[in-house]
Amino acid sequence: MARLKLREYLLPRIVRPEDDDALTIKVPGTSKARKAPQGFGDEPGKKVKTWKVSPDIFPTELSASTQGFLRETVDYAVQVYGDRALPELDAEDKVAVAAEKAPTPDPVIQRLREAYQRILQEYESLTDLEHEEVVKLGGLHVIGTERHESRRIDNQLRGRAGRQGDPGSTRFFISLQDHLMRIFGGDRVSRLMDMFRVEEDMPIESRMLTGSLENAQKKVETHYYDMRKRVFEYDEVMNNQRRAIYAERRRVLEGLDLKEQIVKYAELTMDDIVEYYVNPELPSEEWRLDTLVGKVKEFVYLLQDLTPDQLEELSMEEMKMFLHEQVRIAYDIKEAQVNQVQPDLSVPLMRQAERFFTLQQIDTLWREHLQQMDALRDSIGLRGYGQKDPLIEYKSEGYELFLDMMTSIRRNVVYGLFQFQPQMAPQAQVAEVG
Repeated sequence: MARLKLREYLLPRIVRPEDDDALTIKVPGTSKARKAPQGFGDEPGKKVKTWKVSPDIFPTELSASTQGFLRETVDYAVQVYGDRALPELDAEDKVAVAAEKAPTPDPVIQRLREAYQRILQEYESLTDLEHEEVVKLGGLHVIGTERHESRRIDNQLRGRAGRQGDPGSTRFFISLQDHLMRIFGGDRVSRLMDMFRVEEDMPIESRMLTGSLENAQKKVETHYYDMRKRVFEYDEVMNNQRRAIYAERRRVLEGLDLKEQIVKYAELTMDDIVEYYVNPELPSEEWRLDTLVGKVKEFVYLLQDLTPDQLEELSMEEMKMFLHEQVRIAYDIKEAQVNQVQPDLSVPLMRQAERFFTLQQIDTLWREHLQQMDALRDSIGLRGYGQKDPLIEYKSEGYELFLDMMTSIRRNVVYGLFQFQPQMAPQAQVAEVG
């Protein structure tokens, strides 16, 4: 309370206004103009900054001598710091230091501390009397009108009484119609009351009843703990995926030369094509080499000269190595074509295109992946009806979706870069005016 009173007097005098662009008012009858006072011309509904608090907070009015000393101290602070010249955070910091006891060389804070101590003594003279009166009456008595589902909340409420050696007591009143009692054992107690013909308004005090109520609270706490644990486990799946995709994105942002990474993407794409169209368990005569070559040309149009005959005598691994070599050559050709469009750039145009296409695909497909994971999480609970653990199913299917996303990023980047056809912007023609 003493700190609030000191703040109430000091801050309006030394805090810099938030809006320095004050309105100017034309003085009637003269050619002079003056600045508008603070708050004049504010927008409708806009609150004026104030540090004044409700007088009901304070236990008493300050004496005239203390108020006079406080005003003199504030005037001295304004004289040293300047009229409304400090940022609000700096002013708050000076009030906080003045309320402490650590030594300080600042004469203003020393004066503020003296004023603070005077205010504190006047307030404490009343609050100490109130404290003694409360102690004589038995201290604080806390009455609880129900029991919370968590014992921790009940214990916090009890802890309000009897603090720091003061006397105090607590008492809880519960009804058999309370939420906790209706769920755990309220009907059984009601039947016992009917059996022993206990009147409706008669209070019941029993250790057995208290113990059963605490057991009910333990069960509820265990239930909520399991729920929080399951939510954490679901979130951990997304956190692992998020770390992986952010690491990939960070490599793109920090890497100046992404050529090797893009070439690796292209080689992995070739591997995917070979593994999809070539079954090593079938004889080589039944391999769909023509379809395979068509798919390769779809991704890399520069390999138009590639024919199925070139792959007939190769094994599956040899086929992959051959396509790796071909796609690397095609990428070098594509890079030379792109860089010829603007050869004088400090960063080659192909390097810029690599970064752009990669970031674009990562951002787009990651957003789509988040939507898919949300949909999966909403529906995965139904797997429990099939005697399957929803969390395990979520991890498994989420991992498959993540792999599909990474594969799509890789393939889309390769396809986009090989289809990239940069064009020079047309030069604006400026007509000469005679």
